[in-house]
Amino acid sequence: MDRERRGRLRCLLAGAGRRCLLAGAVFAVCMAGTTLPTPLYGLYQEKFGFSELTVTVVYAVYAFGVIGVLLLAGNASDTVGRRPVLLWGLGLAAASAVCFLSATGLGPLYAGRLLSGFSAGLCTGAATAYVMDLAPPGDAARATLVATAANMGGLGCGPLLAGVLAQYTDRPLYLPFAVHLVLIAGSAAVLARLPETVTDRGPVGAVRPQRPGLPPQVRTVFGPAAAASFAGFALFGVFTSVSPAFLARSLDVTDHAVSGLVVALAFFASIAGQTAVGRIGVARSLPLGCAVLLAGLTLLAGALRWDLLALVVLSAVVGGAGQGMTFRGALSAVAAASPPEQRAAVISTLFVVAYTGISVPVIGVGVLVGPLGLEGAGLVFIACMAVLVSLAAAYLLRRPVPAKG
Repeated sequence: MDRERRGRLRCLLAGAGRRCLLAGAVFAVCMAGTTLPTPLYGLYQEKFGFSELTVTVVYAVYAFGVIGVLLLAGNASDTVGRRPVLLWGLGLAAASAVCFLSATGLGPLYAGRLLSGFSAGLCTGAATAYVMDLAPPGDAARATLVATAANMGGLGCGPLLAGVLAQYTDRPLYLPFAVHLVLIAGSAAVLARLPETVTDRGPVGAVRPQRPGLPPQVRTVFGPAAAASFAGFALFGVFTSVSPAFLARSLDVTDHAVSGLVVALAFFASIAGQTAVGRIGVARSLPLGCAVLLAGLTLLAGALRWDLLALVVLSAVVGGAGQGMTFRGALSAVAAASPPEQRAAVISTLFVVAYTGISVPVIGVGVLVGPLGLEGAGLVFIACMAVLVSLAAAYLLRRPVPAKG
């Protein structure tokens, strides 16, 4: 009898593990759509004849969509349930793909990026919570890794998929989004078979805007943690918006699959950096992550100065790892320092800062490209981010965050 019960328990745990992984796969599909256009911006420039500044603004519109949803409905899945919010997110991702498929000018590109931001804003919180909800009991650490890998892995797979399809098929501006629509349909079918984990659900009208909050005991940790997160996401923003143009113009790398792979490497390296935090510890991962991020920025500066593809690849790997370490360390540190009743508001504030980092500096680079050129604009950006990261690292070395978290 005991053996039979143990067998049933193992089956239940295995089923929970599969559901957790399936929820992670849905999360990855949603996030892949947000970076799908990355290696295609050069093709859109050729087709519609817009400037590098326009490329950065089109890219940054996505971040504004994410920030808006985080502030207005970031906690919606706690009220109406995980599955409905994820279905809305997939629906918005599908609408974004349709905008890109039907694009005849800048308007549909802006609309597609904004809808993509709305989708990511809904899915980020809901999918992370859903993966945790569906994890087997006592397996929170593995569930966190699944959520992290799904988020950053999906972001990395987007440019890789689009780059390969753009390079090796004859419909580069259509096939990536058509494939994504198929993946969205499959994800919706998977989601329909997964259980809802929120038992006490309310109507949509019960969702209230989530105001960012910063209680006094969090402020000493939040400042340097937010600065490091801002710089890490800013590096991602520049990589995903202007690196394909730099590869094509300065290095004569016109292979879309290669440019997509370079961007993807940064996101995949972020997974490795976030995984390393578990071994290094939060207290050490923040200053160490700042140092690694600074090394990535230095490598990127060298790549811009000497036009070396090897340095671009190294900067993607090193910078991505530093971003992963700093962001997971920052998230753990501010969550541990926050009162339980204000933790969600504090984490939302950190995400708002991070997504501001992925948008505002990118637009600044686009503005500077005109007078300074792509190399000069990139070097100014790197100098500003290096100062910010160095100040954060110096503060964290003087006043380390608590070891818990």
